[in-house]
Amino acid sequence: MKTIYIDFTDIGDYEDFYTQLKEKITLPEHFGDNLDALSDVLTGELEMPLHIEFANMTVDQLESFEDLLTTLEEIEEELEGFTFSYYLEQYESDDDDTEEEDNDDESDEQK
Repeated sequence: MKTIYIDFTDIGDYEDFYTQLKEKITLPEHFGDNLDALSDVLTGELEMPLHIEFANMTVDQLESFEDLLTTLEEIEEELEGFTFSYYLEQYESDDDDTEEEDNDDESDEQK
């Protein structure tokens, strides 16, 4: 199964998304940068099986790209051989910083 990874770290809008998508897969020359065109290409022009994975999405991007996510989920339900997943970016835990600050306070108290 072919997997296409789209990293959302540097994606701010749909133009950025389609630019990265075009770098990952060969789209027909007549492809229009819109969800209908994406649906048409996925359901009729790309070889299956295919998995598309979005990585490093932010919560804001989940809202901004809600239509895209919904479209891909609908295609996944209808098209045999197509799967889709997305993952939120990982945040560093603040617990480590808090623990260091606590240790610094203890060191200061011992001086």
